[in-house]
Amino acid sequence: MFSRTYRAVITLPPVTWVAMFLLVPYILMFCYSFWSVSSLQVIVHSCSLANYRELLSKSVYLQTLFRSMWIAARVTLFSLLLGYPLAYYVSFQSGKRKDLLYQLVIIPLWVSYLVRAYAWKTVLGSDGVLNTLLQYIHVSQHPLGFLLYSPFAVVLTLTHIYTPFTFLPIYASLERIPRNLIEASHDLGASSWQTFRTVILPLSVPGVLAGATFAFVLSLGDFLAPLLLGGPSGIMISNIVVSLFGAAYNWPLGAAISFCMLAIVVGLLFFSERLEKKWSFR
Repeated sequence: MFSRTYRAVITLPPVTWVAMFLLVPYILMFCYSFWSVSSLQVIVHSCSLANYRELLSKSVYLQTLFRSMWIAARVTLFSLLLGYPLAYYVSFQSGKRKDLLYQLVIIPLWVSYLVRAYAWKTVLGSDGVLNTLLQYIHVSQHPLGFLLYSPFAVVLTLTHIYTPFTFLPIYASLERIPRNLIEASHDLGASSWQTFRTVILPLSVPGVLAGATFAFVLSLGDFLAPLLLGGPSGIMISNIVVSLFGAAYNWPLGAAISFCMLAIVVGLLFFSERLEKKWSFR
């Protein structure tokens, strides 16, 4: 329908943008990961695998990476436990209030990330809302220290922040399910639970996978919530990368860790894409 020149003119700007601001930085990061830093804090442009050997040999990096993946996995689980029932209710049970409830879920995305993180810091602090309430009703005699500056605070905050990102693909997947399939299931004598288990849940799996991927990938790469609420026990791998690129001035090691995280994320995206194609509704 369109000439080759027209297609080239339309395609060239976005391809150029992606190449300049996505592919080129990735290539530079990959090159940096093979360089090193001298004793004079100068980057030496000589290729070696020293950064990757240090990453694999020092337990602190692997422990922090596994801790980050464990935190991201818990955030993913809790986001699904909150997002799926909410999406199911909005899609099938809300009736005329569907648009209103959908907007109420989206509204938190309009609020700044920092505002939401600081809000939880205010709630969970030693003099915060939750500790004050617990002491007022005599549940505890002193502030609970584990509420703030702990992995618990990081998981709670990231779950609150990324649950809408989990809700959206699940809701879209539920909305795509033909309602006549559900009516046919009821006409054949299936109960509500049987209809959900055999019709709704299998057809919503692509949305669940997409939402879980969003929650896991975004949580794994987050560094502000651990910085504000994590404390020493809640530090994630992204905080180490920020430190290496900042105060430590060890860009090559930071690039090596970043490239390993990128490889993990790309592998996860590829795996989830294969599963989505397998479970997609046609």
